[in-house]
Amino acid sequence: MTSLLLSFLLAFSLLPNDETLELMHEGETIVSLHREEFFDPVLGQTTIEQNKLEELIDNVEKQVYKAPVNATLGTYGEIIEEQIGYRLDRQMFQEHFYDYFYSNEQRVVDVPLLKQFPKVDTDLLQSIRAEQVGAYATYFNTGNKQRVNNIELASAAINNRVIFPGERFSFNEVVGMRTAERGYMAAPIIVRGELSEGIGGGICQVSSTLFNAIDKAALTINERYTHSKRVTYVPPGRDATVSWYGPDFVFTNNHNQPILIIAKAYTGTLVVKVFSSEKIDYEPRKVPSAPNRLPKEVRGSN
Repeated sequence: MTSLLLSFLLAFSLLPNDETLELMHEGETIVSLHREEFFDPVLGQTTIEQNKLEELIDNVEKQVYKAPVNATLGTYGEIIEEQIGYRLDRQMFQEHFYDYFYSNEQRVVDVPLLKQFPKVDTDLLQSIRAEQVGAYATYFNTGNKQRVNNIELASAAINNRVIFPGERFSFNEVVGMRTAERGYMAAPIIVRGELSEGIGGGICQVSSTLFNAIDKAALTINERYTHSKRVTYVPPGRDATVSWYGPDFVFTNNHNQPILIIAKAYTGTLVVKVFSSEKIDYEPRKVPSAPNRLPKEVRGSN
């Protein structure tokens, strides 16, 4: 016990003066720390407690991380430029920390960052909106406000999505869980061939419209399921039912160029368009059009 105490005292006496380290980000101090917080006496030597250092690095990374933002098309087709993101340069940060720990100085350090570039920049977006390779329109009852809300939310989730050659697209993964917390509302859905009420009712019209546009663009359909009861917004057998804990609609971009999905719901019409580069090599498929008039007894199921 005495030898351990002596080792601790010896190590502490070798520790440099406890001046602070100020970590700066965008002109503000995000962390202020002291050497003694990381002091770990081992065999009478001054060392750094690695677990605490890793916790510090993780904490700093969470505070400074900024996700990159892809270039997108605006409401009127204008290009909204991409935004570069940032993440912590962990290796450089450790080097700064070790320099501070074994010195006698107070330090003020700008947190070292690494740039994160978006996958889709302005140049790429400009090139892949050159040619429309697929499009499909379906129609819905604007009187069912809850269902319209769900259609608009799901459409916004797939809008401006770019899928690169060989990349897989999952409707459920892209749209995410349909919950009240995310703004989805209860609307009619089909369950085992019967109409019912459920959160997110109406999104199957989005997945079905997307399926027909994707099919017309001759992309590879990996996974698609039809409803247990006929729906009114697409021809028989042309629907794609989805459910968070069940069926999904999945396709792969088998073409030699990226594709861009544009989806918009307005005044009773849902339109999904697929664009790509002029260099795309594909043979479009024939797809039957959706009914251009809604039946009088539209119940707006799923």
